[in-house]
Amino acid sequence: MKIGILGAGHMGGAMIKGWLRSKQVQPKNILVKGGKSGTAEALQAELGFELTQDINDFAKVDVIFLAVSTPLIMPMIEQLKEILIKTNIPLVSVSAGVPIQEMQEVLGEEYPIAHAIPNTPAQINQGITGISFAKKINSDEKKLITTAFEYLGTIMEISESKIGVFGTLAGCGPAFVDIFLDALADGAVLHGLDRETAQTVAAHMVSSAANLMLETGKHPGVLKDEVASPGGTTIKGITALEKEGFRYATINALDTIMKS
Repeated sequence: MKIGILGAGHMGGAMIKGWLRSKQVQPKNILVKGGKSGTAEALQAELGFELTQDINDFAKVDVIFLAVSTPLIMPMIEQLKEILIKTNIPLVSVSAGVPIQEMQEVLGEEYPIAHAIPNTPAQINQGITGISFAKKINSDEKKLITTAFEYLGTIMEISESKIGVFGTLAGCGPAFVDIFLDALADGAVLHGLDRETAQTVAAHMVSSAANLMLETGKHPGVLKDEVASPGGTTIKGITALEKEGFRYATINALDTIMKS
């Protein structure tokens, strides 16, 4: 599979790292066009993928990913239009805010388009990607796109009407978890644990707790109750979190993003 990707910022860079880390895609089979920031050049020096400034080079790839910011999606499609119409290469946008229908207005309803929202853990092949497909995409085109994302972690096909909230949860959520991890580590450091140990314990705890939920299929509330013994230390900690509005703050963070 020859992959073309325009944009090598946080998300594009995470995808490139994930593909190479998977060993399923070789550096020579990733073609990247970056912007003016120099990020793509710096990443290329580290990872050895193919770098180009010539948009016409993308006529030689099997699938094209747009990992640029939302305002640049449609201008980039306009730049690629001649190549895309001529080659019919499947096109995937990984930016929020531009629906498939808007892209089809430029490329036509028959064009093989997907709209996907991955997240940054894709760089270690543990991402989760929500993906929607144009109605008329064929099975081979769909398989090509899903295979590329499977190299990066778990994928979920989701209706485009829900991809915004999916992206908020999956895409913004890691930053919320990072704040939680930092705070947990701070609490342990406050009571004498060294910073490195505190961060390692917090990270393993969050990762293992999430995996326990996924593997057992139990509701998180049930798993919480299994730890919170009557009158015990855990329920006292939970009470302190509830007193500070922990649940509401978390729900409100997602709600605020969706309303922005």
